[in-house]
Amino acid sequence: MPAYKRLQYNSPLILTFALVSFLVLVLNEITGVSNAWVFSIYRSPPTDPLLYLRLFGHVLGHADMNHYFNNMVLMLLVGPMLEERYGSKWLGIMMAVTAFVTGILFLAMSEHALLGASGIVFMMILLSSFTNLQKGRIPLTLILAVFIFIGREVLAGATVESNVSHLTHIIGGLCGAVFGYVFNKKELITG
Repeated sequence: MPAYKRLQYNSPLILTFALVSFLVLVLNEITGVSNAWVFSIYRSPPTDPLLYLRLFGHVLGHADMNHYFNNMVLMLLVGPMLEERYGSKWLGIMMAVTAFVTGILFLAMSEHALLGASGIVFMMILLSSFTNLQKGRIPLTLILAVFIFIGREVLAGATVESNVSHLTHIIGGLCGAVFGYVFNKKELITG
């Protein structure tokens, strides 16, 4: 059997997201403007039809290859497990909701532009902490992940001057915690 036939597209949502994000990065390198037009979110009038596309599309844009790699390595490590656990449909909905929520809240709280999948990545990191939740028990890993994650982002946001959106990381992480709680509470009640 040829080697390429042994390859499995094991996590279609995550692999497709990574591929599309890479193509968006290449497109921006070629055009120099696609990130600004579609793949970043910033304040613009509500009459701008691209604003509504940017509310979701900003997670596909990345500033450079390093930014892309940092997000995709984490997403490719955590995402397939979550896609297997929740299914492509539900994980896709969680990703879209996180993109929308981070976009809206970023618009409300910042005058800068935002692009990148870090909000979704941090949603996945916190969501993964809920995967082994058992009825009546709270995993210590969940408490530590939330405490370390939120504490680090709040501290970094307050003390470090950078172009990293700590607000987006926090919002994404909170989305992951909410999704994890809601999905696991339902499962624990019915299971």
